[in-house]
Amino acid sequence: MEKILSNKANEDYKEWERMYEAAVAVRNERKISDYITGGEVAAAILSSSGKIYTGVCIDTCSTLGICAERNAIFNMITNGEQEIKKVIAIMDDGSSGAPCGACRELMVQLMPDNYKDIEIMMDYETKRIVTLGEITPEWWI
Repeated sequence: MEKILSNKANEDYKEWERMYEAAVAVRNERKISDYITGGEVAAAILSSSGKIYTGVCIDTCSTLGICAERNAIFNMITNGEQEIKKVIAIMDDGSSGAPCGACRELMVQLMPDNYKDIEIMMDYETKRIVTLGEITPEWWI
C-alpha cells in the first residue's frame, strides 16, 4: 500500500530534498594549499524566508578553519537574513549528521529565543530529523 504524504509532509520533504541537493552541489573535497583543505563537508541552511544558503568546511593546520554549517550561516547573514529554519550537513562519505558544538553555539547565540525549533537532518537516508532543542536542551544562554 502506497503511503500518501500530507501537503505539509510533502512540502517538508521537498525542502529537505532541495537542501540536500544544494549541499551536495557545493561539496568538493580538495587540497587548497599545503596547509588548507576544503569541501570535505558541505551544509545547507534553510532560512525563514525559504531561501537556501550553502557553505563548505575549510580545514587548516591551525584554528583558522570553519565548519560547513557556520560557513553557510555566515553566508545567510551576509545576505541579510538571520533566522534558521532547517540545517543539513553532508559528510565526506555522503551521509548526513549533527552539527558540532561550535555550530550549535552559533545557532543558539543567533536565535536565543527560538533556537530549540531549528530542525536538524541527522540521517537523510532514513529521514531522521531532530530539533536543536533536543540535542542542545539546556544551553548556557
